[in-house]
Amino acid sequence: MGFINDLVTSFAPVFIATSPVTSYADQIYSIHRTHSSTGFSLDIPLIMLVASILKVFYWFGAHFSTSLLIQALLTIIVHVVLLHVALTNRAAPSHLPFQPAAARRRPYDFWQWRPKRPYWAFVSYFALVLLVLHVLLASTSVFIPYTDVLGVVALTVEATLPLPQLLANYQRRGCKGFRPSVIANWIVGDTFKMWFFFASAAGEVPWAFKLCGIFQATCDLGLGLQWFVWRDGPEGVAAGGEKELRSPPPERAGETFEMLKGTPGYGEKGVVGADIDLGDGVGSWERRGI
Repeated sequence: MGFINDLVTSFAPVFIATSPVTSYADQIYSIHRTHSSTGFSLDIPLIMLVASILKVFYWFGAHFSTSLLIQALLTIIVHVVLLHVALTNRAAPSHLPFQPAAARRRPYDFWQWRPKRPYWAFVSYFALVLLVLHVLLASTSVFIPYTDVLGVVALTVEATLPLPQLLANYQRRGCKGFRPSVIANWIVGDTFKMWFFFASAAGEVPWAFKLCGIFQATCDLGLGLQWFVWRDGPEGVAAGGEKELRSPPPERAGETFEMLKGTPGYGEKGVVGADIDLGDGVGSWERRGI
């Protein structure tokens, strides 16, 4: 058992440091290839960017494992790319009549904006404010407690990472648009991470990492269960759970009009199509020709 622990503690830092690339490269490629980010929650880049930026500033007070610092820096780079690709390939807003209500809106439409600029402005200002606070507090006695608070906030935010995707999958009873490779990497990565956290020397990994890691690993297993049960989910259902309204293909529309020929009322009185009985005994609705 000691040999396995030594092997894991030697290999896990490399895996942890490179996990942002191995976890999200396939998701980035899939969105770029299909030109669609439907089904992928934009909250994932938000959570990972906020948590990773906070962890970078937390390192100056805690000096935790270097592999975790490298992971945070790589995560920022990868999720900047992922956010750019996801925003570039968002579906256009639909204004179809009788369409079900959209997802619940947030105050000030936070992270649901249509323009791209507010996303980058928020990330830039967030990092800039942390940098200013870091410079102002670095030489004071409150710097260490301040960075400890940053660490707790960062890890708490990161622990919520799977929750938006869990909710999106639950609403549509499927995982379409969210790559199974990401789920697999999350589960395998958290397994290595948990082993590394608890097998490392005392003080190398703070307890905040361990507690939040356990919660996140549990949520990742929930995502794996969703994929096992639902896979892509039902056809014709969008990521928010509403049904997609689609017009029939031209060839199918032509077949429909051919089938209407010869039915009573077709072509009479300048009517396009047959009269439609509303079933209320009042009469029928008639769409007049132009």
